Amino acid sequence: MSGPQCCSNPPTLNPNSGAGHVEQLGGLSTYVSGSPNSKLAILLISDVYGYEAPNLRKLADKVAGAGFYVVVPDFFHGDPYVPDSAERPIQVWLKDHGPDKGFEEAKPVIEAVKSKGVSAVGAAGFCWGAKVVVELAKAEFIQAAVLLHPSFVTLDDIKGVKAPIAVLGAENDHLSPPALLKQFEEALAAKSEVDGFVKIFPKVAHGWTVRYSVDDAAAVKSAEEAHMNLLEWFAKFVK
Repeated sequence: MSGPQCCSNPPTLNPNSGAGHVEQLGGLSTYVSGSPNSKLAILLISDVYGYEAPNLRKLADKVAGAGFYVVVPDFFHGDPYVPDSAERPIQVWLKDHGPDKGFEEAKPVIEAVKSKGVSAVGAAGFCWGAKVVVELAKAEFIQAAVLLHPSFVTLDDIKGVKAPIAVLGAENDHLSPPALLKQFEEALAAKSEVDGFVKIFPKVAHGWTVRYSVDDAAAVKSAEEAHMNLLEWFAKFVK
């Protein structure tokens, strides 16, 4: 479920990256970008490397530039996954940081955002974060969802979703292989009451939307295409 691919191409974390700032929100240290006066908010939920990943913060700033108030909480409380840790392989780390815990901690963040006058909230989740987002979409805490190269998300999860949901997957992904994404697509097509969209990106691997090298033009192009799809989905349904 969480093999080596889940953790490949780790980012170089930088607590000072991004144009926004970090503040306390709903009990969590949270990277915040965009106007706090916006009535529309987007919650970005990271992969196992957490909220200090520069590419993730760069995406938060891009979403903020489209007029959203963007929040990226630290669901790992300063304890992101450290690659190649012999003492704490990913399976052990996940015992302390299960997506179920992330789901519970996301609720006060959404409440805190709404207390600022926000009327609609969308959420996007990357790898680990996608499981948290699908739970939020099942429990109707958000108005729209985007899952990017999801981990741990099942067909039953997709069948239970109650908010418009887009799933952006990779051709090369052991955690959400194309065959599973096709099942997601069929399940969403059968749910006429929920808008759904599934796209499989060719020639990319799990993690490609945030764990790309900025020096790799083709990788940047594929990531930016996914970011555009994410923005289009939120522009359509978070309003």
